[in-house]
Amino acid sequence: MRMYGEFDFIESIRDMFARMPKNGFEGIGDDCAVLPIGDEALVFTSDMLNEGVHFLTDKSTAYQIGYKSLMVNISDVAAMGAKPVATLLSLALPQERFGEWSADFMKGYHAASKKYGVKLVGGDTTKSESGVYVSVTAIGRAPMANIKRRSGAKSGDVIMVTGELGASAVGLRDVLEGKLTTRNAKIHLQPQAHVLEGEWLGRQECVHAMCDVSDGVASDLQHILDESKKSAVISSLPGAKGTTWDDAFGGGEDYKLLLTVDKRYADDLARRFEAEFGKPIYIIGRVVKPNYDVYHIGIEQENGKVVYSSAGWGGYTHF
Repeated sequence: MRMYGEFDFIESIRDMFARMPKNGFEGIGDDCAVLPIGDEALVFTSDMLNEGVHFLTDKSTAYQIGYKSLMVNISDVAAMGAKPVATLLSLALPQERFGEWSADFMKGYHAASKKYGVKLVGGDTTKSESGVYVSVTAIGRAPMANIKRRSGAKSGDVIMVTGELGASAVGLRDVLEGKLTTRNAKIHLQPQAHVLEGEWLGRQECVHAMCDVSDGVASDLQHILDESKKSAVISSLPGAKGTTWDDAFGGGEDYKLLLTVDKRYADDLARRFEAEFGKPIYIIGRVVKPNYDVYHIGIEQENGKVVYSSAGWGGYTHF
């Protein structure tokens, strides 16, 4: 019997609320909820980070946890092609974390917020009997024409990613081994969202679909394929130094942007992206028509043969 998992649970929630009034909102299925307001849109996302699941307080500083809490949320806003403008922050802390630890957490959160001009406009604090719990709601805005959704991928699109992959997965292994100052450990503990890149890509009409790489390409590309009712073939991955294919494909928390682009304009987009940001954007594969309404990711071998997995390749899942 197939195991009931995180994404099954999300899908059941989506079905449960499908017949309720939308009240102007677009439905569940993207990195953010979208509220159109004339020619503009507000986007909303909410994410939780829990001690023992997303961070370890004995291996991360409070500053790093605060910084990461902001970055991982505004990454979702960037994935919609929008500009993050505000957040709401809720914290549940054990009694011993109030004081110096909570002050350092807020310094990290403030530094990440200041980097992109994102205002903290509200939230809540309460006591936790065990562990630190962080909940952030991020709000962004953009012209409606700039909003990128997971459902927009088209057959023949080129698949791109805005940076090297797998460093965070290697960094997590370093952290668990107590090596907290390696390059990859620092990337894992204090990630950087591709905010400016997301806004810029939102303005490009040739970009059809986009999401961020939080759970690994294996999971996040699958979300695009499911929403777009397409399949994909991966031909290469830009692995960061010291990473394996599995790190680059299935490792989570890279927070790069994954997008599909009209193949006629892909080379031009790549040239303009590098001119704008001084770094490359990588082509990793292509979108293809599905077989029998099953949306798969295939891996292209050196001999040109494509290998598909009927069960999915499996990126990160919380359950």
